[in-house]
Amino acid sequence: MTLPAVKPAVVPVLLIEDESAVMAYVRTALERHGYAVVCTESGAEGLRLLESGDFLGVVSDMRTPGGVDGADVHAWLTRHRPELAARIVFITGDIANEDTATTLRRTGAPCVEKPFRVQQFIEVVEKTMGKAP
Repeated sequence: MTLPAVKPAVVPVLLIEDESAVMAYVRTALERHGYAVVCTESGAEGLRLLESGDFLGVVSDMRTPGGVDGADVHAWLTRHRPELAARIVFITGDIANEDTATTLRRTGAPCVEKPFRVQQFIEVVEKTMGKAP
């Protein structure tokens, strides 16, 4: 008797985005391109998920409620999950903000400015995290 081949579990992308319409748009874009997605509305909840979960990468809004923003998520990754610190993509509608600009310069992480086209976003994700399995 042969056992059926077991498909390896697909490692999801963690999406941290507090605007429900943007979350739905980004989640759909990622899923249509073969990525599994786990969503959360706050950076604080994102960190709780990152403490125990396995993720392909992180897509994070720069500004999220709850006292933990995109820069904080990146700093945490650098300390606790360095393999993921190089696989974060920021999304923001406020690229001209000085805090945002400073974070982007400091981290070197890619940022996609809202509103964006799906193809533009997916190209950045694939370059940062690799194509979906």
